[in-house]
Amino acid sequence: MKTLYPFLLSSIVVTFVGCNPQNKTTETKQHQAEVTQKIITFDHFKKIKGVDNVQDVPFQLFTKLDSIHFFVAPSKDADHLKVACKNLDNYYGFEEFDDFYAIHFSINNNISNSIEAFVLKSEFTASFDMTLKGVNLDEIRSSLLKKSQDFKNKSFRKFGTITEVSEQEFKKATKNRIDEVLVKNPQVKLKDGNWIYTENAKEIMIVQHENVTTEDGILSNEYIGQSPYLNLEVFKENSPEVYDLYYSFYSVKPEVKFKTFTGGYPQIIPSKKWISYVNSNHDVGSDFAISKYAEQVADQENLLYINFTNFKIADQTKAFWTENETFYTEVYPTNSAPSKGKKQKAAYIKIQLKANLLE
Repeated sequence: MKTLYPFLLSSIVVTFVGCNPQNKTTETKQHQAEVTQKIITFDHFKKIKGVDNVQDVPFQLFTKLDSIHFFVAPSKDADHLKVACKNLDNYYGFEEFDDFYAIHFSINNNISNSIEAFVLKSEFTASFDMTLKGVNLDEIRSSLLKKSQDFKNKSFRKFGTITEVSEQEFKKATKNRIDEVLVKNPQVKLKDGNWIYTENAKEIMIVQHENVTTEDGILSNEYIGQSPYLNLEVFKENSPEVYDLYYSFYSVKPEVKFKTFTGGYPQIIPSKKWISYVNSNHDVGSDFAISKYAEQVADQENLLYINFTNFKIADQTKAFWTENETFYTEVYPTNSAPSKGKKQKAAYIKIQLKANLLE
């Protein structure tokens, strides 16, 4: 009988270990978790009302990845779904967490089939965080060099170079600007809703120039200042009926006469008689244009027009010229936008034209 004890004891121990219920429970939970992650679908996400007005969206998100992950909660341990990125997909951001953004997403761009999901910050860039890093600044949609219009060439390299510069370099370059600063003429004042030029007690009303795109709308104008070199008064003119904004130039002596206009805040280089401007294009990117002023409107010449595609203009009034036909301006990436409590990140570019390009 004594020789049976070790055998019985080992049998009991083996039986006990083999029937351990705790191990079975752990394995079962692990198996269930794996199954849950594998079968998760859009049905597991909260259904919401889709976005029908982009203006109501706090911020947008952008990604360069082929696929991203949707989480059901703002936690890396939450159930998640791998989603392929499509060109027409929009990721509307509504809230920010430590590692996540809460988004509204329309499945297959169907607004009536929208969900709330949480996405990793590491997989997206918010519109207020966008920069020019990796952006092809040379890309253009169209151009005009004097009388030659071109829709085939898609690079600015034909005309010069364009590079991003630091804010410090931008500010330092302003000390060497060669375009003139517009100054207020004390003889031009607003009176009874009209701009009046007064000289020797004689008052002359400056009547706005009519344009075919705005003549049916209510025009409004704002006095910007005088160009000392051109001896012209500059006004910003717009209409609530249209997007277009113009800066119009008027002579006031011997009579009020419209002389020319620009599509953005003007930079005037007296030594070259150039008038330039930059402005965000309502369709794509931004516009950069240069014309040569002549006393007779018929003699004025369009020298250069470029429609850049990958950035928008920030503050037109900060643009300026320096020597060697070099132009500086403050810009934003194309899809950049501010959000509540978040400013979009400004960038600065330098455009240098090829020597004698416009001669």
